[in-house]
Amino acid sequence: MGKALADTFPAARRVFEEADDALGFALSRLCFEGPADDLKLTENTQPALLTVSAAALAVLQEHGWRPDFVAGHSLGEYSALVAAGSLQLADAVRLVRQRGRYMQQAVPEGVGAMAAILKLPPGKLEAVLEQAAQGEIVTAANLNSADQVVIAGHAGAVNRALELAKTAGARRAVLLPVSAPFHCPLLKPAQERLRADLEATVFGDLLCPLVNNWEARPVRTAAEARQGLYEQVPNPVRWAESMTCLAKQGVVRAVEVGAGTVLTGLLRGVEPPIAGYPFGEPADLGKLGA
Repeated sequence: MGKALADTFPAARRVFEEADDALGFALSRLCFEGPADDLKLTENTQPALLTVSAAALAVLQEHGWRPDFVAGHSLGEYSALVAAGSLQLADAVRLVRQRGRYMQQAVPEGVGAMAAILKLPPGKLEAVLEQAAQGEIVTAANLNSADQVVIAGHAGAVNRALELAKTAGARRAVLLPVSAPFHCPLLKPAQERLRADLEATVFGDLLCPLVNNWEARPVRTAAEARQGLYEQVPNPVRWAESMTCLAKQGVVRAVEVGAGTVLTGLLRGVEPPIAGYPFGEPADLGKLGA
């Protein structure tokens, strides 16, 4: 993950070196070589994904790319704030390593779960979650698009919600292989532990607006950026609303910076339309257009 970027572009390689120095261990080796079991630990996954995004961003910046707006899905909001000049990379990787650690420790393994529900008929989600709870917690975690929502909470409640969603007409409802139930109230202990780290970190006002996860609105100040990272921990990622917000601001092209192409896929159906382009591999650079 990210190795081709680091091998091809000195700017990307310098980002990995900076992250290694900030964390005090060879995160770059973990990204490039594994082992996969170590990389899957959320306290490693989060800084690894952020660093790959920052490495890709450094390449884009070297080639003259500057964003008019930024947005990031969950962890990606930290990368977006690096892109907007609000957070320094070293601070961001240290923050997300702690964030991952706090999230993992907030809910014992096996207690929580997450699941994706696809093409649930409109207006059915609230009733599904209410019926599934039965005294436990299950809430919307990622409102990704009109056709896709991710839920999170106690494992029993999430499993009940899956069956209820299928009965209610969902095209598909599946458990996700995650280490914790992100973006639900079970993560409030992690939120409170993260507060001190956020308050101890220097944030700057943004060079361009960020459409945040918590409120799905543009923010520009250091205080708003910090508050958004705090509030997103137990609250849903309002991604579909965020993309609609960007479209209404006049955005017509979005570059998905870093590993994967999931967010590019989620742009389908956004109105007015936004064209999506992934950039996570050297070969992607020539496909971005002018």
